[in-house]
Amino acid sequence: QKGSRERNDWIKLTQHIAAAPLCTPSRAAFMTGRYAFRSGMGSTGRVQVLLFLGGSGGLPPSETTFAKRLQQQGYTTGLVGKWHLGVNCEQRGDHCHHPNQHGFSYFYGLPFTLFNDCVPGEERDILTDLQQTLRNLTLMLGLGLFTLVFVRACGLLEVSLWLLAALFLLSLLATAVWYLPFKLLPTWNCIIMRNQEVIEQPMTVETLPQRLLAEAEGFIKRNVDRPFLLFFSLAHIHTPLFNNPAFAGKSLHGRYGDNIEEVDWMIGKITETVDSLGLANSTLMYFTSDHGGHLEEADSHIGQKGGWNSIYKGGKAMGGWEGGIRVPGIFRWPGRLAAGRVLDEPTSLMDLYPTLKHLAEDTQPDRELDGHDLMPLLEGKVARSQHEFMFHYCGVYLNAVRWHPHGSESIFKVHFFTPNFSPPGAGGCYHTKICQCFGEHVTHHDPPLIFDLYRDPSESHPLTPATEPRYAEILEQTAAAVERHRGARSDKQVKILWRPWLQPCCGTFPFCGCKEDTINPQNQ
Repeated sequence: QKGSRERNDWIKLTQHIAAAPLCTPSRAAFMTGRYAFRSGMGSTGRVQVLLFLGGSGGLPPSETTFAKRLQQQGYTTGLVGKWHLGVNCEQRGDHCHHPNQHGFSYFYGLPFTLFNDCVPGEERDILTDLQQTLRNLTLMLGLGLFTLVFVRACGLLEVSLWLLAALFLLSLLATAVWYLPFKLLPTWNCIIMRNQEVIEQPMTVETLPQRLLAEAEGFIKRNVDRPFLLFFSLAHIHTPLFNNPAFAGKSLHGRYGDNIEEVDWMIGKITETVDSLGLANSTLMYFTSDHGGHLEEADSHIGQKGGWNSIYKGGKAMGGWEGGIRVPGIFRWPGRLAAGRVLDEPTSLMDLYPTLKHLAEDTQPDRELDGHDLMPLLEGKVARSQHEFMFHYCGVYLNAVRWHPHGSESIFKVHFFTPNFSPPGAGGCYHTKICQCFGEHVTHHDPPLIFDLYRDPSESHPLTPATEPRYAEILEQTAAAVERHRGARSDKQVKILWRPWLQPCCGTFPFCGCKEDTINPQNQ
């Protein structure tokens, strides 16, 4: 059976750009065709993504996704896989952020994401320093309470019973604040839903890829006779990595490479399903990622777990550095797109929204979009992307601007600040495992750093007035573009606190637990 790499009927975009270097804001922009700040899906603090499924944060109900637009045009829409854009708002079961409320008539998969806590034995990766602080505080309170009880029992000191009772209650509260949200994270966050029903909690990770693939293939087969949209959002290649024996050792690049091999096989299976049903000439297929590799994710046993970003500097959570935002962009449509073409023009994940609107003949009024219809470029009717400027964010902070001047091959990138790597001279934030966007974690540049990505894609050689004749013009043009861009902003930010009353649960909260019936699945 062929993997996707063994086919030559794809168009490849070599400068395909995510709107953010992290999953939640990138996915919000991808779904809506608009930068994440417009929908309040950015953050000023250390946490830039949703951390708890039982939280009120998520893609606002007022936002419009490409799925909702196609649903209104008569398409059957489905999402299989990862969502990570929220579930509830005010109470458990209101599902205001759920995929079903954002245009997907069918959902099967992870309303949250796959992360290390989902697999026993893996390192924890949700606010680990805060977890340690709360744990230490709990232990100190417990030790203090034990000491006072011992002293009172021995008659060494008169200790008020009210003080002991207060310390006991405080210790219980500290234990609850630490234990309930963090120690039970696999139960709270690692779940599978079918539409609005929790069908597995916590989920069995080992069989997840096979189940997602089966659901995706089933959706295609059920809708073969009508227009459909399927968003197959893989749990790969997020950490923790899968350890499927069928792909162990298939790659020369360790377990990460084996996971890539499995992705390739899965995409090949989806392609075979489409072709076997006679849908190839009428089906647009698109493959991409929400951000670049997580360079700091590695250990001595498995090796590199977060991937590599080739010649490009930076990676996940590193603002506008190319390694965190330049992602695969591959299109296939045998009935309409000439195969084998390679396009080097700047394009964006946000372009999918207006592209699908155009293909669905949706002419209804819409909000201000930041993406552009890709069909003229993909079909070869134009040679140039409509993106003259692109804006790159780190949280809610504008980090860099990309300018592709008319009549020039150059693509200039202007960085206003850059993350401080640790240790100094490293290529990432290895001391904290993820870079931050504010305060002492960044260095502001005045004048900004300027690179020409056409000549220097690795962003290794900053331009100067002596080396670039258009230096002053670059600063002037990008400054003017930034002023125009700052027009529409939202003061809302991602909400991350765990709220137990919002926690999805199969059973009676907090006694949540169930396993999916894989023998008699209730596909819809």
